[in-house]
Amino acid sequence: MNHERSRALYDRALSVTPGGVNSSVRATMPHPFFIERGDGGHVIDADGNRYVDWAMGYGPLLYGHDVPEPVEAAIQSTVSEGPMYGAPTEIEVEHAEFVARHVPSVEQIRFVNSGTEATVSAVRLARGYTGRDKIVVMQGGYHGAQESTLVEGAAGDASPSTAGIPEEFAQHTLPIPFNDPEAAHEVFEEHGDDIAGVLVEPILANKGIVEPVDGYHETLRDLCDDHGSLLVFDEVITGFRVGGLQCAQGKFGVTPDVTTFGKIVGGGFPVGAIGGKAEIIEQFTPSGNVFQSGTFSGHPVTMAAGHEYLKYAAKHDVYEHVNDLGQRLRDGIRDICEDQAPEYTVVGTDSLFKTVFTRDGERPKNGADVARADTERWERVFWQEMKDRGIFLTANQFESQFVSYAHTEEDVEETLDAYAESI
Repeated sequence: MNHERSRALYDRALSVTPGGVNSSVRATMPHPFFIERGDGGHVIDADGNRYVDWAMGYGPLLYGHDVPEPVEAAIQSTVSEGPMYGAPTEIEVEHAEFVARHVPSVEQIRFVNSGTEATVSAVRLARGYTGRDKIVVMQGGYHGAQESTLVEGAAGDASPSTAGIPEEFAQHTLPIPFNDPEAAHEVFEEHGDDIAGVLVEPILANKGIVEPVDGYHETLRDLCDDHGSLLVFDEVITGFRVGGLQCAQGKFGVTPDVTTFGKIVGGGFPVGAIGGKAEIIEQFTPSGNVFQSGTFSGHPVTMAAGHEYLKYAAKHDVYEHVNDLGQRLRDGIRDICEDQAPEYTVVGTDSLFKTVFTRDGERPKNGADVARADTERWERVFWQEMKDRGIFLTANQFESQFVSYAHTEEDVEETLDAYAESI
């Protein structure tokens, strides 16, 4: 493949953008390829190379790059009426009503502008509602670029995981291993009266896709109930992708107090949201005393796109299609690995999939298990081999990959052929 124009664009970007990118996960080696346009389940780069796209914008693109006609019509109509107003619009209400009808935990919802903003606001809300300071998080979980969760270590011995965060901030965050009920009980026994909430992804979807063991989320639910803490599900990735319109909480049958959303709920446009019980969400200003506001919150174009996105899914076989292709991919990759790399583990559910380069063949149960995988081989060898064969995967071992409604059985077969040659 020729990448001359992408390389030239990267050279230009390095002069005006830190690392040449606007999100660190895009900094692939030796340089990223620059996308010119999308086409269904594919992307075409600046040099005209075509790829089957399994990154799907890191999750938001449930329909791929060609949205259904009702979604496109709603976007164009809303744009033609004006970009934004700084005042409420009817589409905000309609979208909120739709989400509240379908997601078990949601009685009220506040729309914001990103998944990070949603989780930042949810942490502030939990602290304001309970009057407590400490937040329990999962080691290996990801909740956006926020000071309360960019930590490493263990409960009682946490420190910031990046420069720029005061050590004191990490004192209020209690990291525990995912899928470890005993650790959850221990952290509540020691800090229960000070814990405002537990912030957890229903599936660790930014760490190789780690699913909960049976009963784990029920344990967190019971502990929060017993200690007056809030259970907060971060469904920025899993929302409206795992479990269909009920999200992962519907699939697992556990209802949190608060849920954060992003990605699909905005139909491919910048979005975040915090939903939950009315008595909790009402603590946001102006009805309560937990400050939350944003110039672009509830942006009409985003609301129109997200609303039509979800309405279309409710009326068509969207989830059946993407989940079926997801299963075909996982089964096919699993067969290849059993023959060529039996120590590797295929993970995922619904329309999420990934291959974790484990060294012992054991299915990962927490973030540490994934971190011990051969992450260098994924980035330096495998990702490059797949790219050269026209397959666009997420660039590191940890990020989920996603099936869209635009993908086909032919895309699956092409991808499996590339896996067999690259693994």
